[in-house]
Amino acid sequence: MREIDVSFITQTVKQLFIDANYSLNLDICQALKTAKNNEESEISKDILNTLILNYKEAKKGVFPLCQDTGLSVIFIESGQDIHFINGSLNDAINEGVRQAYSESFLRKSIVSDPLFDRTNTRDNTPAIVHHTIVSGESISLTVLPKGGGSENMSQIKMLKPNDGEEGLISFVKETILSAGTNPCPPIIIGIGIGGNFETSALLAKKSLLRSINEHNPDNKLDELEKRILHEVNQLNIGPMGFGGKTTALAVHILTAPCHIASLPVAINIECHAHRYKKVFL
Repeated sequence: MREIDVSFITQTVKQLFIDANYSLNLDICQALKTAKNNEESEISKDILNTLILNYKEAKKGVFPLCQDTGLSVIFIESGQDIHFINGSLNDAINEGVRQAYSESFLRKSIVSDPLFDRTNTRDNTPAIVHHTIVSGESISLTVLPKGGGSENMSQIKMLKPNDGEEGLISFVKETILSAGTNPCPPIIIGIGIGGNFETSALLAKKSLLRSINEHNPDNKLDELEKRILHEVNQLNIGPMGFGGKTTALAVHILTAPCHIASLPVAINIECHAHRYKKVFL
């Protein structure tokens, strides 16, 4: 049995959210550079270059990547042979969020009541925590500061089973066209297929945590991702909506078994400032 003091979780979550908001992962930086080299439109090239310069400035640690420093989403996988001591794991995670957003001058974007008074909690808590128990005594922590503009453009639809692949692709293209410039393209498109209503949405969000340099391990899904990416980039929305070849940088798909009468599909859109950090403890 491995014992872990929850104060260690607090410090880890704190540092991950600070890093995520100031330092963009290398796979996204490289994808933007590649997109700039492939663009034909001068204005699209200029926009992509501006985004690249923004990330370089943010890495200095003075200004975050984006003024919307996101809703705090955390994925934690902990081994069943771990015992957390000296407090609540959930409280420790939220304390890490509280410290990160308060001490690093990150914008606090969470309201306690979603419908009526919408009072800001003033520390970006509570976080949304997805906790999975796995075998062994290791921990993985992934943080995802999720901006409101891209999240608002996400969609879910209960397709009919016979809608199949073509129905899925049509739904994705309709969603991206409807989103237009709102999610700040170029975007990353996470797609969850199967399970049920809530499972598909969670799959879509989890799919965003795969590096865009990694192929889908399922060959059929890998080919489907490439096809969707190609068709989305034919929509000519382009960087920040000014047209061009780069509406999306990547498409990621996760699937799960589902009911014989169902084909749930969720699309979770991420902006060009795709911020996530992962650590193994």
